[in-house]
Amino acid sequence: MHTSQVLDMIPFSILDLAPIVEGGSAAQAFRNTLDLARHAERWGYHRYWLAEHHNMPAVASAATSVVIAHVAGGTSTIRVGAGGIMLPNHSPLVIAEQFGTLESLFPGRIDLGVGRAPGSDQVTAVALRRDPNIDSFPQDVQELMALLRDPAPGQRVKAVPGAGLHVPIWILGSSLFGAQLAAALGLPFAFASHFAPAQMMSAIGTYRSQFSPQTAPGALESPRVTLGVNVVAADTDQEARRIFTSHQQVFLALRRGQLGPVPPPVDPDRFAAALIPQERVELDHVLSTAIVGGPATVASGLSEFLALTDADELIIAGQIFDHAARLRSYQIVAETRQSAVGSLSRSGLPTGTADWNCRLRLPTETIDQRLPTND
Repeated sequence: MHTSQVLDMIPFSILDLAPIVEGGSAAQAFRNTLDLARHAERWGYHRYWLAEHHNMPAVASAATSVVIAHVAGGTSTIRVGAGGIMLPNHSPLVIAEQFGTLESLFPGRIDLGVGRAPGSDQVTAVALRRDPNIDSFPQDVQELMALLRDPAPGQRVKAVPGAGLHVPIWILGSSLFGAQLAAALGLPFAFASHFAPAQMMSAIGTYRSQFSPQTAPGALESPRVTLGVNVVAADTDQEARRIFTSHQQVFLALRRGQLGPVPPPVDPDRFAAALIPQERVELDHVLSTAIVGGPATVASGLSEFLALTDADELIIAGQIFDHAARLRSYQIVAETRQSAVGSLSRSGLPTGTADWNCRLRLPTETIDQRLPTND
């Protein structure tokens, strides 16, 4: 398929960690997040997700629902949501109320992606009052779904607000477990290929082959896969490689247990030369799907990634130190897609008319027998 056809057929979105950079602050990170979201809205991005992480000096989005409100309140049309809420850290009722509040404030614009991981280390997980010996994620998801549906007759506990608002729920995952759960529940699936690419193709295949269509009004009738992908774009390949070293340094610091704010970029050749073999292997593995380069390189990389995965949507991530460079990176990605749309329009080919803003209403039937085990 021609590059223009591939790039035009799906929406692009953004995954943001509200990065705190060296010499910066959380307050600055929140200002930058809102600025990027406003630019993303103008550039045609479909949704803007924020992620829950705790005790991480480079991430300001720990209070994810609050930051979502900040972004949604400062924009007008782009969808805003969680990518995601780490549900085992919370009561499903509290999350239903939080996202019911967001949906009431910003109707038709809120997404709720939920994940199983702690979003932190094990010590921090204990501080969050999370019991590492209990894994009730499938049951918690079903409870959350029920709280956001129309209340059943005689239901004593209701999310207020939240009940009857049908906030779209996504399952986030980095393994086959999440793929199986999303398939069994008939929910859209977002795979974390931006940091866990090893099982990407297996997870996509599992989800699509095991997907159970739902018959409730407005329910998801066919599988929908969103894939995370790291993209660092600049005006030249060499400049993109330099900017990308911040992301590489963040990953190495995480592996070494030396967490800190996002560092400034360094010379990419000197950085590569200083790596020990094990670090080089780890970087090559975890960032194997990253797309780094100038506009032509990025367009080619995105096209190849989409041709390989047949994803329904891409959510673009990237830890970039300089805010202006971050804006430019996302602008180049948007221009790449817009150029593809213009090319198809001039050629007379269809430019994709799917309703990406469809609302997902969730089924009411019992599906325990289709849920994956925690083994």
